[in-house]
Amino acid sequence: MIGMSRSRDFQVIAKRLKKIRISKGMTQAEVAKKAGISTNHYATIERGETVSAVSLDNFRRILDALEVEFSSVLCF
Repeated sequence: MIGMSRSRDFQVIAKRLKKIRISKGMTQAEVAKKAGISTNHYATIERGETVSAVSLDNFRRILDALEVEFSSVLCF
């Protein structure tokens, strides 16, 4: 059951990242470039496919690229 809950949490985070990106008028490529990761990697994160495998450093860089705080994405 913990795995299912974690998976849902990652899906929520992924949806929030996408919503924030769109609200800022940014493309996935723009976020990825600012974060220093590949567009493909960012796209898989945003789809919720690899959120659990994202390093904290990359997650921080994505949030910096989007100019948002951890709390805006992680509050459940």
